[in-house]
Amino acid sequence: MTALITREELEQEIAAGTVTVIDALGGEYYAKAHLPGAIALVEAEVDAEAARLLPDRDTAIVTYCSNPACQNSQAVASKLEALGYTNVRKYREGIQDWTDAGLTVESGR
Repeated sequence: MTALITREELEQEIAAGTVTVIDALGGEYYAKAHLPGAIALVEAEVDAEAARLLPDRDTAIVTYCSNPACQNSQAVASKLEALGYTNVRKYREGIQDWTDAGLTVESGR
């Protein structure tokens, strides 16, 4: 199982620029709202896009989706780990928790 990261830890890492955040919802969900600096990468695109989007397999990566019931973030994290990415964590609470805490999101592609 992928290691977890808390909202507070993720907020600090985003502010410090020490993490690549992956929105595992993609599409219109991503366009409507995503965490600051997040890139969209859904499970079906991991094999084809991971090397281009994430060339350093040791970089700190955090995946998220909507909330704890959503399995997209785990699916993307598992695929990345299977491809040899060594520092993948999951923000299990997702964008719902982020926005409920009043934190900033971005929109658009």
